[in-house]
Amino acid sequence: MAKKPKSNDKALAQNKKARHDYSILSTMEAGMVLTGTEIKSIRDRRVTLRDGYVQIRHGEAILMNVQINEYLQGNQFNHDPFRNRKLLLHKKEILKLQEETKNKGITIVPLKMYLKNGFAKVLIGVAKGKHEYDKRESLKKRDQQREIDRALKNR
Repeated sequence: MAKKPKSNDKALAQNKKARHDYSILSTMEAGMVLTGTEIKSIRDRRVTLRDGYVQIRHGEAILMNVQINEYLQGNQFNHDPFRNRKLLLHKKEILKLQEETKNKGITIVPLKMYLKNGFAKVLIGVAKGKHEYDKRESLKKRDQQREIDRALKNR
C-alpha cells in the first residue's frame, strides 16, 4: 500500500461560526506579522478566531480581535493576546478587498489559521451576513444531505 502524500497545510484553528453566520463569497490566503511568542502559541493551537475580522486602513489589511493566548514559557517577553496584526497581502489584493467591502453588509472574516511550509497563514473570506431564515435553511440542507449520505452508505 502506498503512503499518503504528506500535506504541508496543518490547520491550527478554524472559525466554524463564520461559516454559519455568513455566506462566504470568496477566500484569500494571507501571511501575518507575528512576534516570537505568538508563533509558538499558534503552534500550540492556542488561537481563537471566533470574533475576528479584517479592516483595511491606510492601504494595509489588519487582523483585529483575534485572540492568540500568551505563550506559557514566555515570561516578560510575552505578547498582548488581542493586539492587531498586520496581514501580508499584495497591493492588488488589498485594493480588491477594499472594493468588495464598500458594499453594505460585506465584511472580511478569518476562516482558518494553518502552517504552510513553516509559516503561519490565515485564510480570510469576503462574507455577507446571513439572515435567521437563511441559517435555518442551510442547517436543513445539511441535515438532508447527511441523511442521503447515510442511506447510500447503508445500502
